[in-house]
Amino acid sequence: MLQSLQLLASTAVMERVTLLLNHVIAAEPAAQQRLRPHAGRAIQIRFEGWPRLLPPLPPTAFRVSAAGLLEWCGTDVPEPPELRVAVDATNPALALARSLTGERPQVEVAGDAQFATDVNWLFDNLRWDVQEDLARVVGDGPARELARLGQGIAAGLREAARKVGDVATRLRGGERPEPPPR
Repeated sequence: MLQSLQLLASTAVMERVTLLLNHVIAAEPAAQQRLRPHAGRAIQIRFEGWPRLLPPLPPTAFRVSAAGLLEWCGTDVPEPPELRVAVDATNPALALARSLTGERPQVEVAGDAQFATDVNWLFDNLRWDVQEDLARVVGDGPARELARLGQGIAAGLREAARKVGDVATRLRGGERPEPPPR
């Protein structure tokens, strides 16, 4: 029963992730142009070191469509995929916080060189313009204020992630963290 619920939830999440990825890709015509020549090819993403305490991640593989968008492969992961991406996921919370700063996680890519180059271009150049999407729903003024609020929250999370990283580094080195100022 629990596995059925996890499968149902992970399928729903992956379908939404695919929609979001395609929304971001479709907003940049150059991204679709880079992907179109790779139609039919598959990208498999593995999250290395995923904590056992967290629910397991669903198979994460995408096939490039003729339109230059992505289709989630579901549980039908192609073997072997044309491109394999291994992402360091030993600390998902820290990785998420660092991604807010624009820092990419440690990634290893194996497979077709041109496909890897084009996918890497996507990582380097695509960004989700949340403010623009919000403006379509709530208008320019409220979207600008919500984006500003979001930037403030992101800055706070970046600072917290930096401090957590500093403390972790000190602890690994055997140093004791300095007490907070009073």
